[in-house]
Formats: sequence, structure tokens, C-alpha cells
Amino acid sequence: RAMSGNSVLLRMLRRFQPPADPVTVFGITFPNRIGLAAGFDKNGVALPAWAALGFGFIEIGTVTARPQSGNPKPRIFRFPKQEALINRLGFNNDGADMVANRLRRLQEDGLWPAVPVGINIGKSRVTELEEATADYLQSFRRLQSFADYIVLNVSSPNTPGLRSLQQTESLSELLRAISAENRAGKPILVKIAPDLTDAELDEVIAVCTQHDVAGIVATNTTLDHGAINAQRDE
Repeated sequence: RAMSGNSVLLRMLRRFQPPADPVTVFGITFPNRIGLAAGFDKNGVALPAWAALGFGFIEIGTVTARPQSGNPKPRIFRFPKQEALINRLGFNNDGADMVANRLRRLQEDGLWPAVPVGINIGKSRVTELEEATADYLQSFRRLQSFADYIVLNVSSPNTPGLRSLQQTESLSELLRAISAENRAGKPILVKIAPDLTDAELDEVIAVCTQHDVAGIVATNTTLDHGAINAQRDE
């Protein structure tokens, strides 16, 4: 974050730039195939630094309509022997309004990165599932102008009930509403859970195809800790 506002430090970071290896996906050209996934820079505080380091894209978020502190700490658990990590962050972020203002200042200050920027949005924890679509729409309206693509996160296990939005009826409602608001034609992606059955995955793909979704982000955090538990028992 500190480096992002310092031109000298940014030049130093650019020593790590990889060779160009461009690829074009859903109408966007990425300078290389390695990007920063959502979850690391949730609030978009260090975009110039990530671009200087050589990432081929930056995905910020998950951003929610309302600011929220996330789940109580401790909420990250490391298992060095198993080389594993369990995260229960719970969409801790500054909220769509503050993130949008921060991104606008980056543009106004001429610090916007030259690589694609994706914005990952999710449901606010305090929002009832019945109001989820309206909650996503609020974030989408606020943030879409800054994004090269938008990811709808319907698969985090750390927001109660969120994964139910992967069900056909709920996902269809959400995608219809987002499509109606997507006047600029930004690519829309859906982030899914790794714990879907084959039948559930087929249903998600069918809904995404029906609504011309640009891609699927696979995958979010698993609920299956069997491999960790098995190694711990050993």
C-alpha cells in the first residue's frame, strides 16, 4: 500500500516484471496468465504495486454493499505440516461506497494500473437472502464503471446461506438483474464452490450459459477438511 503512492519504489518493483505473454479472454487482453486473485487486496489499496510487480490482472474484493468487519478473530488457521490454511474471514471490507471513492481517486491521480482490474462482489452479511439480488445490484451499480470484469461471488462458506445462491432459481434471478443493469456490457463471471456435486455443477453451468456469463471462477474455499484431518491423525 505504501509503495503504491511512491513512484521511486514502483520503479524498483518493476524489476520483477515477467516477459510478456499476452492472452485474450472474454474480450480482454491480459499481459500474462498470472493474476492476483480476490481476497488478498479486498479494498483495492495497492493496485499500482501489484501491476508494478508484474501481475497480469488484479481482482479486488470481495466487496459488499455495506462495510463489514468480517468474522471474529482468530479467523485464519495455518497447518504448516500439511501446507494448508483455513480462512474464515467473512468478507471483511470497507464497503462499495468507500472502495469506489478510492478507485476514483486512483484514476484522478493518474495511478490506475495498465493491467485489467476485476472487481469481486458479494452479499452483505446483514442482508437477508431474500434481498440478496438488491444487495449485489447496489455494489454493481457503484463499482461497474471501474471494472474490466465483474465476479459475482455466490460461493464463500463464510457468509451464512450465501452458497444457496448457486441454486438455479436464485442464480437465475441474480444474473437477470445484473444483466439488466450491465449497460456497458462488462464481462460477468460467477465464482463457484468446489463442493458442488456433478449434478449441481451441471445446473450452474446451464444457468450461466443461459444468461451469457463470460466465465466461471473455480473455485472458492472448500468445506472438506478431510485431507488435513487425516494427516493430523497420522
